[in-house]
Amino acid sequence: MTEDKPSYEAAREELVDVVRRLEAGGTTLEESLALWERGERLATICQEWLDGARQRLDAAIEAEEEPA
Repeated sequence: MTEDKPSYEAAREELVDVVRRLEAGGTTLEESLALWERGERLATICQEWLDGARQRLDAAIEAEEEPA
């Protein structure tokens, strides 16, 4: 993991906060756009973590299925 890529849990928690702030309103257009962009990045990070976990699971299942 790199310094600029948070854990799945941290990214998801921050994404929930971003959505909550956007839904609450009361931000300027510029702030809303910045929040939206951050939310998009966080959603991508979460998806990358999930895709990586799926690949690891698939590899483990495949390894178990190979004849010994």
